[in-house]
Amino acid sequence: MRSTLNERGQIMTSASAARRELRAAARLCLPLALLGSTFIPTLVAQQSSANPMQLTLDQAINLALRQNHSVHLRSLSVEQMQSKKDEARSNYLPQLKASGSVLHVTELAGVEIPAGAFGNYPSTGPVPAKSLFIDQGGFTGYTGGVGLEQPLTQLFRIHQANVAAKQDLLIAKTQLDQTQDAIALQVRQFYFNILINQQKLKASQDQLAAAQIKDEESRSEVAKGNALEISALQSKAAILQAQQESLTLRLQGNDLRRQLADVLGLPVDTPLDLDPGGAAVALDVPTRADAIRIALEQNQDLRAARQTLVKAQAGLAAAKDAYIPDVTALSRYSYQSGVPFLVHNFGTFGFSLSYDLFDGGRREAKVREARSEVHSAEVAVDKLQSEIEVQVHGIYDRVDELRQMVDVVGQVVKVRTEAARLADRQFEQTAALSSARSQTHADLASATASLLEASCGLSLADADLKRAIGQMPQ
Repeated sequence: MRSTLNERGQIMTSASAARRELRAAARLCLPLALLGSTFIPTLVAQQSSANPMQLTLDQAINLALRQNHSVHLRSLSVEQMQSKKDEARSNYLPQLKASGSVLHVTELAGVEIPAGAFGNYPSTGPVPAKSLFIDQGGFTGYTGGVGLEQPLTQLFRIHQANVAAKQDLLIAKTQLDQTQDAIALQVRQFYFNILINQQKLKASQDQLAAAQIKDEESRSEVAKGNALEISALQSKAAILQAQQESLTLRLQGNDLRRQLADVLGLPVDTPLDLDPGGAAVALDVPTRADAIRIALEQNQDLRAARQTLVKAQAGLAAAKDAYIPDVTALSRYSYQSGVPFLVHNFGTFGFSLSYDLFDGGRREAKVREARSEVHSAEVAVDKLQSEIEVQVHGIYDRVDELRQMVDVVGQVVKVRTEAARLADRQFEQTAALSSARSQTHADLASATASLLEASCGLSLADADLKRAIGQMPQ
């Protein structure tokens, strides 16, 4: 028996010790688990952010149209104008209202019947036997009911208000299209500028490498006495100039990437990997005459100006309609208590008329103001038509110049490519210095960057033309 109790005591003691060890281990593991839960997502996020987002030009434009903040604000403005249009349209319908009141009066008028007013008979005596006072209604009256009102002559002004609200909605949609076109063009500009910056940075690094080789050769020649010290100083200055240019281009590239990420609706520190193939894509643009005709029909600025003109004309018509009397058809079902000579429940039907006989010239001033707005809108439309024609001609002239520039720079690239090939051959045959070979390759990289810049400029000019004629620059 004692042995059994001893065994049980040992078992309980070992179990208690095991529980204490588990608690101690848990106290040690809990902070580690919390630290792990804190650092692991951070490490995963850092690893995911280290991978650059690969984007083509079309993907970048589509992403910006979905996520850009300016586009989102314009979309909300369209929704707001749609709600205002629905509000204006509701004025066509009759208005059903319920109302009630409780009124207390201090005095009431009554009917006094003197004694004997209805006769004096021997059998009954005077009728009435004494003077009577009959109250009309009660001191506290209760009224309530439901009324239906349908404007009639006001429908003229309501129609013009709906026309103006419709034009506000169309203007908001046009502004949304304008913002989308501007964002698409802005994305294209940043995209191309980043590609150009990358190519120029590569050319600058090649120039730096060529300058370093030239510096080594100059110092060697100076040491041998075959060159003056000034040649070494000039080569050193070339190195510093190339380093300065590389640093400037690197800073510009970082700034361009941040701006592009912001336009795309991404965090500004998002790494981006852009496809250089989009720079060589040519846009399909119409001829000069067709472009002017299409621009005068579909240009977003001109469309908004015409919509503003229609809105101003509706405002002028509404100002003139203010001279029409307000006639309203109405019906009402009412309940009352305390009003004399009326039953508790009754209905009323009819028309109401209201007209301002004198308003101090307010309506005439509104008509003059509305007429001035119409004239201003007409002048704005004519002004935009002239400016759009000038803009389209200017863009086409720039396109023609850029096409010639692309051809010239393309020939320069061909010449530089051949010069680099000959320099490689001469270097292999020890007929040319390493600095000359490096310089020809650096010149080729610079010419390639110039060709890319000219090609991107041509593509941007085509996109600007498409925007001018009211089409998405995509």
